[in-house]
Amino acid sequence: MLSVAGSLRTSVLQLPVRGVCSATFNRKSSAPGHTCTAPPSAGCPAVCCHMLPVRTLSAVRGLSNVGTLSGAGTLSGVGTLSGVGTLSGVGRLSGVGRLSGVGTLSGVRRLSGGGHDDSAGAAGWYSSLSDSAPVHLSEHFLVSVQQMSGLPWWLSIVVATLSVRTLITLPLAAYQMVIISKVEALQAEISELAKRLRYEVSVRARERGWTEKECRFQFKKNLRRIVSQLYVRDNCHPFKASVLVWVQLPLWISFSLALRNLSLDQSALHSDLAAGGALWFSDLTSPDSTWILPVCLGLINLLIVEVFSLQRVNPSRLQKTVTNFIRAFSVLMIPIAATVPSSMALYWFTSSLVGFSHNLFLRSPTIHKILKLRSHRSDSPYRDLLSAFITKYCR
Repeated sequence: MLSVAGSLRTSVLQLPVRGVCSATFNRKSSAPGHTCTAPPSAGCPAVCCHMLPVRTLSAVRGLSNVGTLSGAGTLSGVGTLSGVGTLSGVGRLSGVGRLSGVGTLSGVRRLSGGGHDDSAGAAGWYSSLSDSAPVHLSEHFLVSVQQMSGLPWWLSIVVATLSVRTLITLPLAAYQMVIISKVEALQAEISELAKRLRYEVSVRARERGWTEKECRFQFKKNLRRIVSQLYVRDNCHPFKASVLVWVQLPLWISFSLALRNLSLDQSALHSDLAAGGALWFSDLTSPDSTWILPVCLGLINLLIVEVFSLQRVNPSRLQKTVTNFIRAFSVLMIPIAATVPSSMALYWFTSSLVGFSHNLFLRSPTIHKILKLRSHRSDSPYRDLLSAFITKYCR
């Protein structure tokens, strides 16, 4: 409010008041007997304009007798503001086109609370996210792949997904396996140190008369310290295993919104995507009416969840809860994929399929030897996985 009022007063002080008043006194229609008692440096005071007839103010195009506009933002297109009066109580001008006695207010949409534009926050977070830099970068990448390869759009989406998942997420998945392997290898050492620590705490408790609650507190506190030191020693903090999620999720969102933007009617490539499909999804800008892509997406996601669940032996209650939640989310993705453009559903299906292939690839004993994994792995992982799947679901 103060900044707006200050700027408005500055603009008022810069108006050619001297020229108006001097032109007025040169006319012979001035009020008889009136004299201007202001000092020469002040020009013509405001009281002079109050005592002049209306016809002498014909040179004034804008506001007469207006000094301060409180609560107003910026009034552009106003002619000359002469005279120093007061116009108070102007709180909100909505849909202003032209006011009586006031020149044209051009560019004024809504002035509320000292020039604050309420429509500035109308755009939601979804529109802001769709117009973000990562999404535009993904759009440029997809368009570049299609233009450089000359492939149809459906195949360009597949190639772009395969290249991103292979060059970015596959190395991160291998790094995740290395971290998890180190953490698993430390479990035996942590278990041995925990037994020794429990004995030392019990001895110290007898010496100092600790209660059972104090014993548990000291044991947990020292065990956390020991485990943290082991993680630092082997450079395998479990948080590093979550780097894949923090990279893969933003990539998935960026590419999904990029394909959505390219599939809109306003997009310059809308017609190319509309004719760039294949088989039953010939139009990549419209949803898959046959539901083949959505159902395939749900099945491959469920298969990934089951493969991960087969890796766990004696899972905890939390792990079971998380697994069931992911199963439900995989089923929920089927109707969602049926309502988005086929280009997005194709990307989701391709990304899940490539991820599942990478998961099987990283189970290879050869890869384990290259990565020098510490934990013991099966020499026949694919056969063991198939037998575990048959045992769980086919018997």
